[in-house]
Amino acid sequence: MSKEHVIQVAFVGNPNCGKTTLFNALTGANLKVANWPGVTVEKKEGLTSYKGQKINLVDLPGIYSLTSYSIEEKVSRRCVMEDDIDVIVNVVDASSLERNLYLTMQLLELGKPVILAMNMMDVVKERGMEIDNHRLPEMLGHIPVVPVSARKRTGLNVLLHAVKHHYEEEMPETVVAYTEDIEEKISVLKERLKEKYPSLVYLRWTAVKLLENDEETIKEYNLDAPDILDRSYEKEIINQKYDYIEEIVEEVLFYKDSSKEGKTDKVDRLLTHQFWGVPVFLGIMAFVFFLTFTIGDALKGVFEIGLDALLNGSTAFLTSLHASDWVISLVVDGVIAGVGGILTFLPNIFILFLALGILEDSGYMARVAYVMDGIMGRVGLSGKAFLPMVLGFGCTVPAVMATRTLEKEADRKRTIFLTPFMSCSARLPIYVLFSSMFFEEYAAIAAFSLYVLGLVMAVILALIMGKVKKGDSAGSLLMELPEYKMPNARTIAIYVWEKVKDYLSKAGTTIFVASIVIWFILNFGIHGMVADVQESFGAVLGHWMEPLLAPAGLGLWQVGVALIAGLSAKEVVVSSMAVLFGISNINSAAGMTTMTSALGQYGFGAVNAYALMVFCLLYTPCMATVATIKKESNSWGFTLKIVLFQLVLAYGAAVLVFQAGSLLF
Repeated sequence: MSKEHVIQVAFVGNPNCGKTTLFNALTGANLKVANWPGVTVEKKEGLTSYKGQKINLVDLPGIYSLTSYSIEEKVSRRCVMEDDIDVIVNVVDASSLERNLYLTMQLLELGKPVILAMNMMDVVKERGMEIDNHRLPEMLGHIPVVPVSARKRTGLNVLLHAVKHHYEEEMPETVVAYTEDIEEKISVLKERLKEKYPSLVYLRWTAVKLLENDEETIKEYNLDAPDILDRSYEKEIINQKYDYIEEIVEEVLFYKDSSKEGKTDKVDRLLTHQFWGVPVFLGIMAFVFFLTFTIGDALKGVFEIGLDALLNGSTAFLTSLHASDWVISLVVDGVIAGVGGILTFLPNIFILFLALGILEDSGYMARVAYVMDGIMGRVGLSGKAFLPMVLGFGCTVPAVMATRTLEKEADRKRTIFLTPFMSCSARLPIYVLFSSMFFEEYAAIAAFSLYVLGLVMAVILALIMGKVKKGDSAGSLLMELPEYKMPNARTIAIYVWEKVKDYLSKAGTTIFVASIVIWFILNFGIHGMVADVQESFGAVLGHWMEPLLAPAGLGLWQVGVALIAGLSAKEVVVSSMAVLFGISNINSAAGMTTMTSALGQYGFGAVNAYALMVFCLLYTPCMATVATIKKESNSWGFTLKIVLFQLVLAYGAAVLVFQAGSLLF
């Protein structure tokens, strides 16, 4: 093979085996790394090299087997079977060898070069276990077995060395010897496949899959063999694979100190408890919001000082250039007040994502999905549905994309329908601003209640949808809970930076444009530029909406305009309010006092504020989310149904909150 050849390597492994972390360590790619199944729903590529040899790594979705049910399983299977994949690196969690080796057995049957990367050896040691890394490769057909630590970045060069020197080796197809009856059937099927499909490479693999009655294989390689394929032999084949895996484990895994109960088992007694699991989760999230407000508010003072300096400096600079009043107003009141007002919430956003990153990388978020499995099943959804919903606390776009992990199309659509009810980070500035203004020392509780309300609303709607679609039963969540581990600083730094970068990117694009548009509609009317804002396009539009929003306690034209602007991105509601009320630094103490006073003149109080936050929680998703829903569902009808339903629901809920609140308070 040419020296210029780039070795193509597929990274395959069970969820939570550390595969993507290892991929990051080798390529330096800033991928999202979360500690639950299904986070990588599409293959990602990264280039590295070893002693002059270029190696292209392909990170595949975490899967338990090559039997294709969900989208990520199909992606992984399709990729490893492609001709251009030279070698498969099978990343396994060494502390859970028995479960991980089932996928290894399937990969070996392809006959492609396989390298076993034994990750999490530190957990093996902690649990008083030892693995014979000399006997293990012998029992797996003499494949290379390389101990690595993705977190500690050890064994990486040894792994790349194995890739470079073993990718062209012929591998034995037969590692597991099935019973004589099944082996005879495999031999006959191989002969018939070879005769009918002369170019077929994976003869044994295909024969085994035909015996398992695998739908994908039957579609691609239809073989009329009723004498051999008289029934499905899947159960026998699986059992015999596990019988051999048990032999391997008995021979290579020893000195297990049963007195050393894993820390994970001890902690999980509480965190995954049938009764206490949900209250503990809610308590942890409440603490996260306490930190988001207390630490975030302490840090934002620095940003407020910087914004004030920028506002004053820009005004002075433009005045010294003799810029016209409208240019100064556009730059200072429009762009800087709008974008800068959003940037002052950056400390709150940073603290939120730092806390979520720690929870994810420690292994806790997988427990949340496990704890919620029973609830999701009772409301007619697969337990896996809660995984993308958890992602929705960060951003709804990747959360909608993560529904690809669900096997059933009906489950996918229902989960897409419900995911926007999770409070994404874009809504946090709205919660922070109005909670701080109207609920003061109870601000964190008020904001947290909206996150809980979103969850409750999703569960109620799932229950209603489940009742309507009675015939579509939900499957249970089958997942391996990862070990608890000390969060990796590098992984968390990548995660937080990606989120902060997205936030800054939105501030520099969507919010920037929205601030200019809002400034324009407030300063221009049908007769051109106006001195009185009441004659502007914005006021005309807002006044038209006042009677409609009045029953929800939102009958101010400024609120109507801000809500329309918020369709581009939810943070724009805050930046629009800053521009609409002419407040240069809306998140400062002075800015919030001015805003509270301005709203108070119209009788806008705490009940109105909570109704507004409920409306922002539930109403139509941002444009990026709408576009993603259309792409994932491939249906404009379904997408429009979500848009209109959420708008009507938000209005109804806000009316209910305001009317009930007005009676009670």
